[in-house]
Amino acid sequence: MKITPTKPFILRCFLISLFLSLPFLFLHLFSPQPPNHTITTTTTKDLTTSSKTTSKDLTIRPGYSSYETYIQRQLNKTLNPKLRKIWTTRDWNRKIPIFAKFFSELKDKNLLTKTSKALCIGARVGQEVEALRRNGVVDSIGMDLVPYPPLVVKGDFHNQPFDNDTFDFEFSNVFDHALYPQKFVAEIERTLKPNGVCVLHVALSRRADKYSANDLYSVQPLVELFKNSVLLHVRGVDGFGLDTELKWGR
Repeated sequence: MKITPTKPFILRCFLISLFLSLPFLFLHLFSPQPPNHTITTTTTKDLTTSSKTTSKDLTIRPGYSSYETYIQRQLNKTLNPKLRKIWTTRDWNRKIPIFAKFFSELKDKNLLTKTSKALCIGARVGQEVEALRRNGVVDSIGMDLVPYPPLVVKGDFHNQPFDNDTFDFEFSNVFDHALYPQKFVAEIERTLKPNGVCVLHVALSRRADKYSANDLYSVQPLVELFKNSVLLHVRGVDGFGLDTELKWGR
């Protein structure tokens, strides 16, 4: 005998099947799906590790858990009242003539002129700026974490507060304080005009002070950081504990 299922029976079977399949449907809809592209999230920890430039001849000192920790350590030096008094009294009279001599030699080589727009990076209280102005380079300014008007404005050398192609000349003797050497150099090249000149004083034969963020053991890794400039000259100097001078042309 042929049995034909009734409509209520078919409906009950359908509803039972639907009910049993609901858990699998929800599992599919709400479970994590593999993305069709890669999303990279950058954290402070990433910035304090992967972004740093390191090699056997350029090493980053450990101990900075965040960029804020690094900045605070630098401020501990810059805001030290005893140091600031020394910088504006004894060191002021001792260092300015030495800086003025360095800049006068650059003028003699036509690497610096009275009409140059100049920046001193990490200038503290502006001894280098005063030396430039005494050499007739009146359009000169310094930059540091703590301003010292009228010679020094506030700024972070990892992210200079200036437009592209602003300066004809940039000078710094604080490369050893850069936590991110690659960013330090990239900002110089960004703000330096085409045909501009950059001069750095660095320490190779001795370790820099306790506030330094990196140690440089040869000029090679520093030279390699400059991607859009030509190395003009390297020479030994006696620059207040710094022993090597490097010059680049943009």
